[in-house]
Amino acid sequence: MDERSWLAGRFEENRSRLRSVAYRMLGSLSEADDAVQEAWLRLSRTDASGIENLAGWLTTVVARISLDMLRARRSRAEEPVGARVPDPIIGGNEGIDHPAFVDPEHQAIMADSISLALLVVLETLAPPERLAFVLHDMFDVPFDEIAPIVGKTPAAARQMASRARRRLQGASTPPDADIGAQQEVVAAFLAAARDGDFDALLRVLDPDVVSRSDLGTTSRVLRGAESVAKGAIMGAQLAARGYLVMVNGAPGFVSFGEDGEPRAVGAFTVRKGRISEINVLADPDRLRELDIAGPID
Repeated sequence: MDERSWLAGRFEENRSRLRSVAYRMLGSLSEADDAVQEAWLRLSRTDASGIENLAGWLTTVVARISLDMLRARRSRAEEPVGARVPDPIIGGNEGIDHPAFVDPEHQAIMADSISLALLVVLETLAPPERLAFVLHDMFDVPFDEIAPIVGKTPAAARQMASRARRRLQGASTPPDADIGAQQEVVAAFLAAARDGDFDALLRVLDPDVVSRSDLGTTSRVLRGAESVAKGAIMGAQLAARGYLVMVNGAPGFVSFGEDGEPRAVGAFTVRKGRISEINVLADPDRLRELDIAGPID
């Protein structure tokens, strides 16, 4: 085996981890793949014989690339901070009624999936804080290795992760453990929305529920059970052609238009038997990139 083939093999061994790092940093499947590909290009131009810890080197490179991409996105000021709903990862699951899923190469990320609700809060962090939290708290990278990436001391990097942790406290509260029970709550929500049953919607919504919709050119945030219930009834068409799926490891839905094209993907957070958060991606351009399977008639 020549050196390049050996190096390619070692890179493939690390690909899933690298994609997971980039996805958590960027909240975008396509950008995560771009970051991983750029890491391979940099590795192929490097004398790998001088790299003692290839996995650590690759993680650092992907983190640097992701940080640069995140800063570039922020500098363009394309949307208000916190308005963007990250790309959902849709995976099949027993008991759902539609087997929609993204390209199988992304399914490895599902193995240790991160909730869409947590990714939404990560979007509100400053890029260096996000990197410090993702690398340390999610991938056990020591602060001594994080510090050079963000251009700070290890102590400062530790403070960044600590600030991020405080911001994430609410979103990191675990949902109900029983996936089946969560699916029942989500199914009840979709049924009530289809039927325009306001009272039934209130029964499955937490009083302080937050619903966030990313429409691409604009976003909408609704707070409180009554506002969210009214919004669900107004969007009954989405529920009418909505199918239960797993989104980032939790119950969600995908909705299609009459032309078979996806109209929205939604993720639910269910705590104490009620929906406490809904995140919906309805940006048609980004939905097309996700390669979601069409409805089964």
